[in-house]
Amino acid sequence: MMTKDQLALELKRLAATQVADITRAVKEGQKSIALNEVRDLAQRLNRLADAFAPPVAAPQRTEAA
Repeated sequence: MMTKDQLALELKRLAATQVADITRAVKEGQKSIALNEVRDLAQRLNRLADAFAPPVAAPQRTEAA
């Protein structure tokens, strides 16, 4: 399990890498690459959030009378 400090470092690393790629693509006029980088960042952040999300309890089944 990641500590709070490890999570913070991973978030900073993700942001720095992806933002640098997005910035470069925008400066070069490569809109589709920039959009792909934004999507990639969103997916990575969602996976990271999912890893820390509390487990969702399965709905309880009730038997019909």
